[in-house]
Amino acid sequence: MPRPLPRTAFPAGPFRPADLVAAGHPVARTRHPSLARPTRGVRSPAWPSDLQDRVAAFTLALPADVAFSHRTAALLHGMPMPRSVERDPVLDIMRRSDRTRIRRAGCRGHRGLERRAVDEVSGVRVVGLADTWCDLGECVGPTLGRDDLVVAADSVVGRLEAGAGSLRQVLDGRCRPRGRRVLLDALSLVRPGVRSPMETRARLMFHDAGFPEPEVNGVVRDAAGGWLLEGDLVWRDQQVVGEYQGEDHADRRRRSTDAQRAGLASDLGWTVLELFAEDVWRSPRRRLTLLRFARELGLETSGLRIG
Repeated sequence: MPRPLPRTAFPAGPFRPADLVAAGHPVARTRHPSLARPTRGVRSPAWPSDLQDRVAAFTLALPADVAFSHRTAALLHGMPMPRSVERDPVLDIMRRSDRTRIRRAGCRGHRGLERRAVDEVSGVRVVGLADTWCDLGECVGPTLGRDDLVVAADSVVGRLEAGAGSLRQVLDGRCRPRGRRVLLDALSLVRPGVRSPMETRARLMFHDAGFPEPEVNGVVRDAAGGWLLEGDLVWRDQQVVGEYQGEDHADRRRRSTDAQRAGLASDLGWTVLELFAEDVWRSPRRRLTLLRFARELGLETSGLRIG
């Protein structure tokens, strides 16, 4: 069994064996069995533990003219993605159309980089935010759908100069883009000011059921005009608030504050209804939730798509 080499024998992160040899280290050291091989031509003291580690390792082996794209770029930009996308070990890589498509184990090669903006994220080249969202239209399928596109767009529109208009401008500039129909559908449902993916999914649940559209993060004031609360989903005419209870609402102090504000709102004629993840994801809970909100909103259920 080979003896482990001292940690000082290698760089702290991934490296190219050729660089180590050029620095005067023996070739045999780069072949030590304790080293991980994330991709051809790269070694590392440990296997990459997350996306950033994989990207750092592959960047050493890829040509300088590529950029990470599609699902990989979405994750690097911080767009919320389904878990199946987060767990995908394959990286999306894009290059200009006049260059050879990247063919490397662990990579999906794409071309067309000359028609996309390129940003630098954490020191690596990544297709720009708006272009990345439009490229997700090519990935629509069993693991990525319309709602996922809306969630992704809601999370980033505040970072774009023209908000959702920036996404539409890029999409309109594409020539017959794949997924155009679902991208346009998703774009029509994007709203600024959304603060979490589950707020978006709750709003889409009501939209798909035929409910009137609520305000997103609308402010509710008391009779004197003072701030009372900010509701995730606010039906102002009916004085109904839908409040999504995520993990940040779980501690006792936060729940106590929420309950006090809901009580004050109730004294002024408002109804505050809580929403949980199970109300969105689980079919029986979703139906009961929609019926409860329909009742408070005074809606005829015969005109709704509750199921």
